[in-house]
Amino acid sequence: MKGLVTHIGLAVVVILTCLGNCYADARIGLQNLKCEMLNNPLGIGTAKPRLSWQITSDTRNTNQVAYQILVASTPEKLTANQGDLWDSHKVNSTETIMVNYAGKPLSSRAECYWKVRVWTNNGTSIWSQSAKWSVGLLNPADWKAKWIGYDRGFAWDSVSKFSRLSARYYRRGFSLNKTIKRGTAYIVGLGHYELYINGHAIGDQVLAEAPTDYTQSVKYNTFDVTDRLKQGDNAIGTVLGNGRYFTMRPKYKPKKIKEFGFPKMLLQLEVEYTDGSKQTIISDNNWHFTADGPIRTNNEYDGEEYDATKEFPGWNSAGFDDSQWLIAELVPAPGGKLDAQMNEPISVMDTIKPVSISQLKKDVWILDLGQNMAGWLQMRVKGNRGDKVTLRYAETLQPNNELYVANLRDAKVTDVYTLKGGAEELWHPVFVYHGFRYVEISGYPGKPELADFEGQVVYDALPTIGHFETSNAIVNKIYHNAYWGILSNYKGMPVDCPQRNERMPWLGDRAVGSLGESFVFANSNFYVKWLDDIAQSQRPDGAIPDVAPAYWNYYSDNMTWPGTYILVADMLYRQFADKAPIEKHYASMKKWMDYMRVKYMKNTIVTKDKYGDWCVPPESLELIHAKDSSLNTDGQLIATAYYYHLCGLMEKFATMLHKPADAQFFAAAKQTVGKAFNDKYFDKTTSKYGNNTVTANLLPLYFGITLSANKQAVFKNVVAKINEAHDHISTGVIGTQWLMRGLTEFGRPDLAWKIASNTTYPSWGYMAERGATTIWELWNGDTANPAMNSRNHIMLLGDLIAWFYQDIAGIKTVNAGFKQLVMQPAVIKGLDRVNASYQTAYGLVKSSYNNTTSSFNWHVAIPPNSSALVYVPAKAMDEVTEGGKKISIIKYIKPVKIENGKVVLSIGSGDYDFEVKY
Repeated sequence: MKGLVTHIGLAVVVILTCLGNCYADARIGLQNLKCEMLNNPLGIGTAKPRLSWQITSDTRNTNQVAYQILVASTPEKLTANQGDLWDSHKVNSTETIMVNYAGKPLSSRAECYWKVRVWTNNGTSIWSQSAKWSVGLLNPADWKAKWIGYDRGFAWDSVSKFSRLSARYYRRGFSLNKTIKRGTAYIVGLGHYELYINGHAIGDQVLAEAPTDYTQSVKYNTFDVTDRLKQGDNAIGTVLGNGRYFTMRPKYKPKKIKEFGFPKMLLQLEVEYTDGSKQTIISDNNWHFTADGPIRTNNEYDGEEYDATKEFPGWNSAGFDDSQWLIAELVPAPGGKLDAQMNEPISVMDTIKPVSISQLKKDVWILDLGQNMAGWLQMRVKGNRGDKVTLRYAETLQPNNELYVANLRDAKVTDVYTLKGGAEELWHPVFVYHGFRYVEISGYPGKPELADFEGQVVYDALPTIGHFETSNAIVNKIYHNAYWGILSNYKGMPVDCPQRNERMPWLGDRAVGSLGESFVFANSNFYVKWLDDIAQSQRPDGAIPDVAPAYWNYYSDNMTWPGTYILVADMLYRQFADKAPIEKHYASMKKWMDYMRVKYMKNTIVTKDKYGDWCVPPESLELIHAKDSSLNTDGQLIATAYYYHLCGLMEKFATMLHKPADAQFFAAAKQTVGKAFNDKYFDKTTSKYGNNTVTANLLPLYFGITLSANKQAVFKNVVAKINEAHDHISTGVIGTQWLMRGLTEFGRPDLAWKIASNTTYPSWGYMAERGATTIWELWNGDTANPAMNSRNHIMLLGDLIAWFYQDIAGIKTVNAGFKQLVMQPAVIKGLDRVNASYQTAYGLVKSSYNNTTSSFNWHVAIPPNSSALVYVPAKAMDEVTEGGKKISIIKYIKPVKIENGKVVLSIGSGDYDFEVKY
């Protein structure tokens, strides 16, 4: 009887749901449900997550007016519309991004299933498809596992400058004697790990987990392993690689290079049975391990060596005899707080087929992948037991077709594979990556063919959310090169380069670069994590390093590199409407600003700088840095201008956080610094700042230090200096971060376009014309001294990518998150076509136009729950049509004004086709 009542009840729920859906509008849909901007994340590190969704609609001007969220503890309850964890009921709100969970308190291990429906001005949606999240281990007491490892090397290892440390293999057998309901594994493997259960690899992540300063923070990963467990005998196995934990250059420059120790692991496998009972398998001294396995060494700089003759088949399955292995030792924890990894894992994101292979000499071949990339080479090979194949990597070739490795410094970048013999073997390294286009192959048995090799592209699993192309082939090539440069240097943190003995997360490279990147990749979680790295690197006195995590002890105290901390937080708010990083890091940011002011400000001028306008194009093609003082900008001018600019951002943050006293302080500081700056650096006679470099004039102009009456005169000096350089770039890293948008804002997008599309030195096009497939570290990267000459750096991109999207495509957000847009493309002579799109948190924005001698045709798409002001190049309202009709008769297009040769219109969501005939 009870079962019958239950079935009747469920039937009623289904009927009522169907009736409710009858009133839903089929034109309103929901997609891309996210928790903390992740898809169905497991083991999140918060009990109060934020939920987001996107609305789809084929009706213009669709806006949400209300939503209802259901969160249930089981899928069955969610299907029955029972929000036992949270039923928000109908909430009158336009919010669809980062809506705070407000249900029952969640504890560690909570399983949450959710869905949403919305009401809009154009109809009501049905319930969305379900999504889920689970909560990780929030409290230290949740961890029963113990750290295990082996804090020394073996006879075949070398703990020296060029370290060689073999991978450690750990295993444990265990029995599960009841029917399994759920299995969840929590793991930290320092520096990298691979996890296996019953012979199956768990997850598709590589180079896991995300790197940190392990004395401050240690990231754990969570996996649902239910399908890999079985009733009866089981086995769990892990392999530990070195990563950044056992550093690449130990016992070398100890004052510079931070060391952490030998690889170690923390693992907790929790099994829940259908009868409600539980069993936990933990890392402890019941595990066995060996380091005498196939991975003989793994060093991020030097490569990986794998001896397949030392494999032990079945080691990660039940029944393997590990009696000759060592007993795992309990070791001290690394010291950092255990945190759930909330940024996307590193994965194999793409593959590249090589384009050519040629014989260099006997048994030596050169493979060309046609694209500079970061990752590794996968190889198919068949030969005799003990045959050795050596793979050595480089970005370029010498004139004699040998690898050019001088720019790699002392990185050996060499993988070695020893065959076990017999059948065809397939191999790639797992604990290292390389930056390369070319591979020298030696010792390969027989003749290698192109089909035997595949480049596997490795970077954080960030969706590509932007597309940009134009009618200019060289600009398209530059964008291609930027795309590959950006993804190559995403490695759980933003590194400067992927190939030489550096690969460090320099702050200055991403100050504005992160903004451009955010139009290409969904990098919000990536940079949220990096802000934590920066905060954890801050010294007690407030100093912030130039590299974070602070693997190198570089606390040089300057405004430009550490200032990235504030600039990235602002980027995350503007691009993704994420206010949380500002809330979390405000106190640390303020502490750093106070530190710099108290220690280095004299007479309201910041007197400390380190890098100046780094890497201006030098006067000689062989130089790394310019020696001509007229090309370099005064470091104190740069530092003081940045202090002014950052005060403005801190004033904004303080206002957002309801800190009026702080807002008033930063506003006053900004005014005082601005006056002191103008008094010291501005020449009233010539309207020049400092020594009249482009950077010296551009920074005060773009930051708003320059008085309104002087702006045009100062801008003329900017243009004149660019003209002196034959309309080529003359700025370094700092000036280039503001150059393209600065020129456009003050009315010269044509000059910015000339700089962007140049093909002669110095320019991005110069790199592309000389065969570059990524962005170089130096403008003269083909001729400069190899001591600092990476062929895969992105610091010289400056604001180019942001400018492509914001000014060439005309896609800008008004306040935060692109709920309100300004669509104002720069229409430039010689630029005939632009096709761009960008996936905002609300949905896809499109801006595609053709500009011919007879007409301007512009396709615009605005996602639901967003609106835009569009600037159509026309002199009168009646010159503009949409879909072949006059705009005056079209609903949801509202004329606003005519401004500087543009008709300004207000539009809601939807697709629009504007035309202006000449």
